[in-house]
Amino acid sequence: MRTGENLQQSGEGGAVERIRARLFALQDEPYRRFSAKLTPTLDIGRVIGVRTPALRTLAKELRGTPDAAQFLAALPHAYYEENNLHGFLIEGIRDYDACVAALNVFLPYVDNWATCDMTSPRALGKNPRALRTQIELWMASEREFTVRFGVGMLLRWFLDAYFDPDDLEAVAALRSEAYYVNMMIAWYFATALAKQWDATLPCIEARWLAPWVHNKAIQKALESRRISPERKSQLRGLKISARKLS
Repeated sequence: MRTGENLQQSGEGGAVERIRARLFALQDEPYRRFSAKLTPTLDIGRVIGVRTPALRTLAKELRGTPDAAQFLAALPHAYYEENNLHGFLIEGIRDYDACVAALNVFLPYVDNWATCDMTSPRALGKNPRALRTQIELWMASEREFTVRFGVGMLLRWFLDAYFDPDDLEAVAALRSEAYYVNMMIAWYFATALAKQWDATLPCIEARWLAPWVHNKAIQKALESRRISPERKSQLRGLKISARKLS
């Protein structure tokens, strides 16, 4: 892997430095402090403080340029916003295979929930069959945010027309000590309860999930406006008591 010094020597650093200068020109110091609080896995020194709409505008401007190509090749990035910009540039890739290839290069460097969740390319929806197989690979990763990304893509693309009840079992089978993986599993099941109630409720009743994840999924479902009061009442009765959790 080439370091920043190597990049400077190879000439690619010029593009990186130009883009970084533009990011710092967009810096919002109060927003920097706010972003740092939301991403506790990052040191504040790695946060510039650029609002997401501005990042998306910059990504749109850069797409297809030589600077963008050099920037995408310049991993790892130094700053949080550079990673977010990288994800937004991937979102501009329209070909499914090229998009997945770019994601597979990038995901090992994702180190926070926000970059993970904001990266959501539309090109993935062009090949649902291949995407399901790719999601299985992401979910089998040993990297926290690659697993989270895989579950997130299952949530986005496979809880509606392409829903398969076997997906519930696959997600429930995940066991992790990683907080951000477990939060995504809970979010997935809460959304599944909203969209696929009849298939998902038996999983909750049978307590397929780890106890903490089980209760967090119910909590998130109770917060949803898409679930009726009657169903919420039923879910409240399925929570695992604090005594049993200890």
